[in-house]
Amino acid sequence: MRPVTPRGFRDVLFEEAAERRAVTAAVSSVFAGYGFRFVETPAVEEYLTLEAAAGASLEGTAFRMVDLDGSLLALRPEMTLPIARLAASRLSGEPAPHRVCYVADVYREQASLRGEARQFTQVGVELLGANGPASDAEVVCVLCDVLAAVGLRDFTVGIGTVAVLRAVIETAAAGEAWSTELLAAAHARNLVAFDRLASAEDVDPAVGEALQRVVRIGGGREAIGECRRVADAVGCAGSLDALEAAWELLEAAGLAGRVRVDFGILRSFDYYTGLIVEAYAPGLGLPLGGGGRYDDVLAAFGAPMPAAGFALSLERILIALAAQGVTIPVEGLDAVVGGEDLQVARTAAALRGAGWTVRMTGARDDAGLRAEAGAAGAAWRVLAGEGVARAADGRTLVLDPVPAPPAGGDAR
Repeated sequence: MRPVTPRGFRDVLFEEAAERRAVTAAVSSVFAGYGFRFVETPAVEEYLTLEAAAGASLEGTAFRMVDLDGSLLALRPEMTLPIARLAASRLSGEPAPHRVCYVADVYREQASLRGEARQFTQVGVELLGANGPASDAEVVCVLCDVLAAVGLRDFTVGIGTVAVLRAVIETAAAGEAWSTELLAAAHARNLVAFDRLASAEDVDPAVGEALQRVVRIGGGREAIGECRRVADAVGCAGSLDALEAAWELLEAAGLAGRVRVDFGILRSFDYYTGLIVEAYAPGLGLPLGGGGRYDDVLAAFGAPMPAAGFALSLERILIALAAQGVTIPVEGLDAVVGGEDLQVARTAAALRGAGWTVRMTGARDDAGLRAEAGAAGAAWRVLAGEGVARAADGRTLVLDPVPAPPAGGDAR
């Protein structure tokens, strides 16, 4: 038998695993700086629980299974719904708002011909129980700070709102089937199908033109004014008030250079009600992640509460960092220790007690020790019993008493 991983899944080896830990540490520091606290949820949820909030968008994306009790379960396809479920149950009665964050694996079924990953890691936040432009702006600020903290030199955050498109669709009054088909075309970014539906005979031409123009508007603050003029022509200008107020807060925070207004952003899940946000890096071809406001989701669990958040793909962040030539700083090995076994054990224990990261080796002379230290990427090599650490450039460090871990050095 040849051992293989299932399609769409992969192993993560040492160097990449270290880089992932370093990036998540930087992300976690930003989350903590805004007062968000970590939670963990089960990898498996009741399918009907997810379906109650996600609706048709869950179909075809969730891994489904039946347990021994006959219950239909699903691996979580994203983290917003599990955290909404957690808030409606475990946080019920606790004073809001809740600032929740996570680093978690999620799972999505993909057709075999698409060649896409079926397991990936999301990092994100959910701000539950807070409404209005200030909470929208806070979510965008956290997102921008995270992307800067991980080391991305070039990125853009797009913001928009589904409120204006939903308001224009409601004005069209062309029926539920038409609305569903139009939103599906928008979610798929299929502008050909979208334009065809907007131009249908039973749609008022002015409303149809407004629909086609709205999803193509983008830019800075002037884009909000342009969209307001289009929406005002069909009586929907009020749907932009929250977004414009949030933009003013982002300007005040100095983020106008990072944030772009884009009314063509429509997330694939149906539960968004207002703010929509996506993050991009040049050359990636796909968003780093995104999110928005989903005020109706917790009502599906009997605990109505406004909510907004975002999720980023850890894998896509790593690809973007590599594309921009960013070296991710990871913790290296301070020293390898060789020599007689008893002395090696004692010396390694003393060094670890002083805060060194140490690997013990079977090498018993300096030549063998140098080779192992170089292969391990250790900064120093220690031949137990001599009381010194050596670096390849000839420096020595007296180890009696054992000092704090030294900076620098290259054992190769």
